[in-house]
Amino acid sequence: MRKSNIWAVAGMAALSLTVAGCGSDSDSTTPAASGGSSAPAAGATSAPPAASGKVGVILPDATTSPRWEANDRPLLTAAFQAAGVQADVQNAGGNKAKFGTICDSMINGDVKVLLITNLDSNSGSACLKKAQAAGIKTIDYDRLTLGGGASYYVSFDNVEVGKLMGEGLQKCLTDDGKADNANVVFINGDPTDNNAALFKQGYAEALKPAIDSKKINLVGDQTGLWDATKAGTAFEQLFTQNGGKIDGVVSANDTMATGIIARLKANGLNGKVPVTGQDASVAGLQAILSGDQCMTVYKAVKKEADAASALAIALIKGEDGASLATGSVMDTQLKKEVPSSLQTPVSITKDNVKDVIDDGFQKAADVCKGSFAAACKTAGIS
Repeated sequence: MRKSNIWAVAGMAALSLTVAGCGSDSDSTTPAASGGSSAPAAGATSAPPAASGKVGVILPDATTSPRWEANDRPLLTAAFQAAGVQADVQNAGGNKAKFGTICDSMINGDVKVLLITNLDSNSGSACLKKAQAAGIKTIDYDRLTLGGGASYYVSFDNVEVGKLMGEGLQKCLTDDGKADNANVVFINGDPTDNNAALFKQGYAEALKPAIDSKKINLVGDQTGLWDATKAGTAFEQLFTQNGGKIDGVVSANDTMATGIIARLKANGLNGKVPVTGQDASVAGLQAILSGDQCMTVYKAVKKEADAASALAIALIKGEDGASLATGSVMDTQLKKEVPSSLQTPVSITKDNVKDVIDDGFQKAADVCKGSFAAACKTAGIS
């Protein structure tokens, strides 16, 4: 299990973003043309360097989490538009061949900065190395590409994300009176995603004292591949192997939690077996409000997008990114520290679901539909 070496991240001035929706697979933003202006008066202060150059952004898919299209794309697009920076934002749709094609096209299209969220480290590394050979600055966004040698990394403290899940499950078990001799299973993310390893590191470390003292019995440890159906199948197999005696589930994200909860419902156990998650998705928040999911982890994507776009814009201007990426994370393949900007995640339970709505990450109209309206009212969401 790799160990992250993380320093506190210095405060960063957030860009003022106007979130713009997008219905196509690719966004291209171009600076507005400006008219001529008179020469500055003698003694006037010179303007800061103008942003010159294009940013390429490759998002991974639209299925493992709704955030990529619902949050990251519009936030990044709006930030580049506000800065007058031309940007090409595309989604690989979970297809490694398409990811590679987009990467080649962006490199050949003379992007100055390339920001990627990889599908796996092998294909992501191939893209980054091509870009670097072409003299392009590279940013790993959300997921570190092992062996890729990115110039910078912008994400959340992903070990902390896992720690919050582990601590959250333990609290839910205690609240349910199951703090002693509880049977727990791990449904992990895709093993090709470095974040999945970091999440697991976090929740395994958080639960280790309870496991060592036998207050918790780890009776299953499987991957759900970030897929609801596959996660549900993995859970069902572990449920059968343990004779139905499972008291809690660490699900590494909300998407997989929906598949696990569906299997619990089929066995009349939803709400009786605590399940974790992360991403603060609409479905995840609804499951928390209904009592089917005990917690999720909120990663304020706006902060991550602000940090990444600010860094990309600085690089476009030819500025040093060191003042923005003030921490570092170890690339365990290259044995090299990657300059990093890491944001802080937040644990969400029924008591503070409202915070995610108030922050603008999700809309009350989406979360509080139909049968969830009453639960939203009780939680103070309107």
